[in-house]
Amino acid sequence: MTVARTEVPAALKRKRRRETARTLAFLSPWLIGFGFFFLYPLISTVYFSFMRYDGFTAPVFTGLKNWDYVFTKYPFFWQGLQNTLWLVVVMVTLRVAFGLGIGMLITKLKTGVGFFRTLFYLPYLAPPVAATMAFAFLLNPGTGPVNHFLGKLGLPQPGWFTDPSWSKPALTMLAMWGIGDLMVIFMASLLDVPKEQYEAAELDGAGPWQRFRYVTYPNISPIVMFAVVTGVIQTMQYYTQAIVAGKVASGIIGGSGQAFEPGYPHGSTWTLPQMVYSLGFQRFDTGSACVIAVVLFVISMAFTSLLLRRNAGFLSSED
Repeated sequence: MTVARTEVPAALKRKRRRETARTLAFLSPWLIGFGFFFLYPLISTVYFSFMRYDGFTAPVFTGLKNWDYVFTKYPFFWQGLQNTLWLVVVMVTLRVAFGLGIGMLITKLKTGVGFFRTLFYLPYLAPPVAATMAFAFLLNPGTGPVNHFLGKLGLPQPGWFTDPSWSKPALTMLAMWGIGDLMVIFMASLLDVPKEQYEAAELDGAGPWQRFRYVTYPNISPIVMFAVVTGVIQTMQYYTQAIVAGKVASGIIGGSGQAFEPGYPHGSTWTLPQMVYSLGFQRFDTGSACVIAVVLFVISMAFTSLLLRRNAGFLSSED
């Protein structure tokens, strides 16, 4: 009896080890990818943020000097942070609201659904550089058709990408133009809302706003949260459209020997990802670039954690 009692736990331990090894084997592709493409770069970024490193010579530990330089001496950091946060709050909010509105309108159509769905989705397929250049020419304050049309109507003609007060709204308009991805996601979620709930709400005398608030939104709230979280993460990495718009508006599209002021006009389109590139690949100040990268990661995680909280208003209490 004593031998049997000691053999059973040993057999259970061997079984658990086999199950653990089998589980790790199935998880190994994800674990390897996570380690090589996320964990290692993250640890390296934090490590190099405390080093003086130009990418060629051996890194030298400098303590908090890089952090002090970025926060107190680098003249563009706070403006870039302000611009990035502005884009996160305004651009993400308008994109989600506009994408949801377009999705709701198309789902209500009786005919031509495929045509309008394709019409609104096509701009999303345009390459970011080509779309930004086209928008910059359309919004050109001197020769663009948009200002020409506004002038015909007797409306103000903004400077758009050449005016610091209008450059970020112009980038927001560009982001809303390519709303096809969110439109398709919201259309799929709206079509899954049970029709019986709408019928019951109509019998109770609920109007359009009440039906949206008490029927539509509770059913699609996880999709709204997904759109907001992914939108925040993407906007925190906002780089291509801002720098291309600045170059086109300043008259510098390409070519060597041309001076370009990043963030044109007057730093209004500076974003933190642009600073990471400028410091790390143009000035070879890898340590300072890593500081800004860490700041980007922390802010993205803070936004995501806040939005994922149940009291953030995205998930209903029944979820």
